[in-house]
Amino acid sequence: MAATKSQGKAFTLFLTGLTVATAGIAFFTSGSGKVALVVGLIGIAASFACFLKLRPLEGRTAEGTQPAIMKLAGVALALVGWLVVLFGLHLTASVSGRMITTIVGLAITLVGVIGILPVASSKNAIWKA
Repeated sequence: MAATKSQGKAFTLFLTGLTVATAGIAFFTSGSGKVALVVGLIGIAASFACFLKLRPLEGRTAEGTQPAIMKLAGVALALVGWLVVLFGLHLTASVSGRMITTIVGLAITLVGVIGILPVASSKNAIWKA
């Protein structure tokens, strides 16, 4: 996950803060839940500060700009597939109809996520330079 020791520490702090904040949300009604939420949010904020401090040390990225239209098309297909599933469940009451709309929506989403987004992201990849 992390390339350097400082990135690993910041990432560990982020995951720990996120876990503690989630526990605080789950037990928010108790006093210790509120304390856990505050401590978790402080941990997340501290990790973001560490990430921002590390950002200038990374240097310039070797990638060029990626085609925005293809990325938007992939994301749009993912959302359209999700909407097909969502509305398909409400349009039909039969199990087979719901199964068909769910499979069609999943297929549309997978075309966007597995078919279009990786192609858009690897147009100007480092290894193609």
